[in-house]
Amino acid sequence: MEEETQSEDCCECVSEGRAIAESMPDEELLYDLADLFKVFSDTTRIKILYSLMAEELCVAGIAEAVGGTQSAVSHQLRILKQAHLVKCRRDGKNIYYQLSDDHVYTMLSQGLTHICE
Repeated sequence: MEEETQSEDCCECVSEGRAIAESMPDEELLYDLADLFKVFSDTTRIKILYSLMAEELCVAGIAEAVGGTQSAVSHQLRILKQAHLVKCRRDGKNIYYQLSDDHVYTMLSQGLTHICE
């Protein structure tokens, strides 16, 4: 009797799984999403993003905030910029960086909330 219930549940789960698979985003989109989350896998990049949550900063200001070299920060900023997580503006010879949009702020805030629960 118990085996029949498990078998029925299993069949129901399989049909639900098929329905979910049909609504799944395209493989390429999922690959891009995975790449986005890989950018968050580096502590220095997270520190840079958190620094920019407060205000826009130049490379020297970011390096001071995260305790890194300007060269290392510039390298990480390039990666963050390619991932569309930060943007920059030029003011004379200086370049100032800030978060690209509120989505980045939300992802960081939600991530911290999640791990603190």
